[in-house]
Amino acid sequence: MKRLLACLSLAACCLAHAAGERIAVIPKGTTHTFWKSVEAGARTAGNELGAQIIWKGPLKEDDRAQQIAVVQEFVAGSADAIVLAPLDDVALRTPVRAARDRHKPVVIFDSALRGEVGEDFASFVATNNHRGGVLAGEELARLINGRGKVVLMRYAEGSASTTERETGFLEVMARHPGIEVIVDNRYAGATISTAQDAAMNLLDKLREANAIFTSNESCTQGMVLALRQTGLIREKILVGFDSSPFLLNALRRGDLKALVSQNPTRMGYLAVQTAVAALRGEPFETAVDTGCVLVTLANLESPEVKAVLGN
Repeated sequence: MKRLLACLSLAACCLAHAAGERIAVIPKGTTHTFWKSVEAGARTAGNELGAQIIWKGPLKEDDRAQQIAVVQEFVAGSADAIVLAPLDDVALRTPVRAARDRHKPVVIFDSALRGEVGEDFASFVATNNHRGGVLAGEELARLINGRGKVVLMRYAEGSASTTERETGFLEVMARHPGIEVIVDNRYAGATISTAQDAAMNLLDKLREANAIFTSNESCTQGMVLALRQTGLIREKILVGFDSSPFLLNALRRGDLKALVSQNPTRMGYLAVQTAVAALRGEPFETAVDTGCVLVTLANLESPEVKAVLGN
C-alpha cells in the first residue's frame, strides 16, 4: 500500500511538473542587448526544467510605475513564482511583500532589493557589482598611470546594481592621490539617447578629462556616440560596463579601452533555476554570484572572455 501511495505521489508530482510551473520573469527593461540575453538564459532554463516562462517588463528602464504594475499583475494572477530585476531598490518592496504573503517565491536578480534574503524574498542572483566597479577602476587607473582627471557618468538614481559599480569605482579612485574625479554626480538616464544628451551637456568637463567611466550598457553607448560626435573619441580613455555588439565593435576600433562584462545569459538561467527549485521544495542557494570579467582588446579572444560573452 505504501509503495502504491509513493507511486501515486510521484506520478502526481511528475504531472504537475509536466504541466509546467508558470515563472514570471520581469526585467528592468526589454530593449537593451543585456535583457535579451537574460531572456535567452531564462527560456533555456524553463525548457530544461519543464517550466513555462512568461517574460514581461517595462519598455524603458526608468518606468518604475509600469514595473510595479507588472509585478502586481503576476502577484494577483496565475504566476507560481516571480523572478524580478527591480528598477528601484525601495519602490518594489511592497509588491514583493505581497507575493510573499501569497506564498509565491520571488527571486531577485541583477539588482538588489532592500530587505532580508530568505525572509523578504527567496534568493538574490546577480553579478558582484561592487567587484565589477573595482575592476573598472583598477583598469582605468592603470591606463592613466594613476594620474589625471576622471569623469564618472552614473546611470540612474535608485538602481542598486549600478550604484554598487559606481561605489566600487570611486573607492579605487580614492586610493590614487594623483587622480582627481572632476564629475561624479551626473546621471545618464535610461536610454542611449538620454545618455548621449547627458554627455553632450558635460562637454567642457569631457574635454578637460583624461578618462571616463560609464556604468551600464546604454550609458556607455551614449558616451561613445557623444565622443564620436565631438571628435574626442581618440583623445579620451573610456572604460565602460556591459557588452553588446555595438560596444564590442567599439572596443575593436579602439573607441573603448575596456569593458566589464557580466554574464546575462547565465544570470537568467540561474535565476529561473533557483525559482523552480524554491517552488519544488528543492535545495537552492540564497545568494548566487553570476560573475563578471574585464574585457580588453588583448583578451577578447580568450576562452574566459568568450565563455562570458557567449561566443
